[in-house]
Amino acid sequence: MPLPVDRRWRFFLLAILIVGLALRIGAACSLQYLLDHRWHRTFLIEGDADGYWQLAQRVAAGETYAIYTPPRYVLRMPGFPALLAVPIVMAGPSLFAARLMLAVVGAATCWLVYLLGQRVANERVGTVAAAFAAFSPTLLLFSVEVLSETAFAATLLIGLICGQKLFTLLNADELRWPVVAWQALLTGVAVAAGVYMRPSWLLAGPIVGVLLCGTARRGRHFAGGAAGVLVVLGMVLALLPWGLRNQAVTGHFTLTTFWMGPSLYDGLNPHATGDSDMRFYDADALMTKMSEYEVDQHYRGAAWVFARNSPGRTLELAALKAWRYWKPWPNAEQFRQPAAILAVCVVFVPLMVLALMGSWHLFVCSQAGGGGQLRTAIWSVALLAGPIFYFAGLHMIFVSSLRYRLPAEYPVLVLSAIGLLAWLDRRRPRE
Repeated sequence: MPLPVDRRWRFFLLAILIVGLALRIGAACSLQYLLDHRWHRTFLIEGDADGYWQLAQRVAAGETYAIYTPPRYVLRMPGFPALLAVPIVMAGPSLFAARLMLAVVGAATCWLVYLLGQRVANERVGTVAAAFAAFSPTLLLFSVEVLSETAFAATLLIGLICGQKLFTLLNADELRWPVVAWQALLTGVAVAAGVYMRPSWLLAGPIVGVLLCGTARRGRHFAGGAAGVLVVLGMVLALLPWGLRNQAVTGHFTLTTFWMGPSLYDGLNPHATGDSDMRFYDADALMTKMSEYEVDQHYRGAAWVFARNSPGRTLELAALKAWRYWKPWPNAEQFRQPAAILAVCVVFVPLMVLALMGSWHLFVCSQAGGGGQLRTAIWSVALLAGPIFYFAGLHMIFVSSLRYRLPAEYPVLVLSAIGLLAWLDRRRPRE
C-alpha cells in the first residue's frame, strides 16, 4: 500500500537530511585530511577563520573577548566564536571536532530551508528546496569551513521563518494583537541572532518593519507599522547587552563592531579593486596611536572622502563588486580550477533561472486572487529574494565576493523549488 502524499514527502525529507549530513561529514573528513597531510595549512581560507578560531578559544577559556596586540575588543560579533567554543569545551582545540559540529549545523540549515518553504508554500516546495541546499557543492563545502557563512544562514532562515509567521498572523481573518505583538518581538530577537553572527544584517529589522506595513491587508497598515516597530524593538533589546559591554570596555556604544571603518575603506580607497586587501591596515599601524573607536572613525571618514572626490572610480568599483558578487564561479585564485568552476556554474545558474521562474509563477497566480494574493506574492518574493539583493547592494560599497552571497542563497532556493515544481506541473498531461 503506497504511503500518503504528505508522509511520502516527509520520508523524502528525512532521506535528504541524512544524506546531506553524511556528505558534510565526509567533506569535513576530506578537508581536514587535505589540510593536514597535503596542503599543510590550518585553514582553507586564512584571515577571518584564524581570527574566529582565536576568539573561540578565548571564549572557551573564559578569557577577555579581545584579539591581537594592542587588543581589539569590538572587532568581531560574538555569535560565531561562541558557537565554535562549544566543540572546544567538549573536545579541546580540535579543528576537526569544530568541522563536525559545523557539518551538523549545515544539515540543520537544510531543514530550516524546508521549514521556510513549507511555511511559504507547501511540503513539496520545502522538500525540493531542502534537496537543493543539501546537494549544492558550494553550500556543502562552506558548511565545514571555519567561517560564519553557514551559521549566519541558519540564523537568517530562523528570522525569515519568524517573519513569515508574523505576516500570516497579521493578515489572518481575526487579528489577535497580543499574539501578533509577541511574534513581532520574537522576530526581532531572531534578526538580532543573525546580527550576532554578521553585523551587516542590522538593517534587516527596519526593512522587515517597512515590508510588514506595506503588505498588510486593507485597514491593517497601522497594525503592520506597529508590528514593524516591535520587530526593531525586539532586535535592539536583544543586541543591547553587547552594546553595553562595548560601552564598558571602550567607552563608546555600538550595537555592532568597530570594524566597519576599515572594511569600508578596504572597498573605497585609491588602490581598491573590489577584492579585500587589508595591507593598508598594518602599514598605517593606527592602533598604536589611536583607540579602536578612533581608528574606526578615521577610516570611515577616509572612505567617504575618497567616494566624494572620485565619484567615477567609486561607480566603477561598484560595478566590479557587483560582478564579483554575482559571478557564477569563484573569485579566489585557489578555487579557479576547471572542476570547481564547472561545479559552481552548473548548479548556480539553473537554480537562479528556476528562482526567476518561481517569482514569475507567484505573481501570475496572484492575478487570479485579487489584491490579497498580490500582497502575499510581493511579501513572499521579498522575503525569499530580498536577502540576496540586500547583500548585493551592501557589497557594492564594501568589498565583494561569492562568499557574501552564499548565506542569502538558501532562501532563494525556495523560489527555485517553486519554479521547478510549477514547470513540472505544466508539463504533466492534463486529465
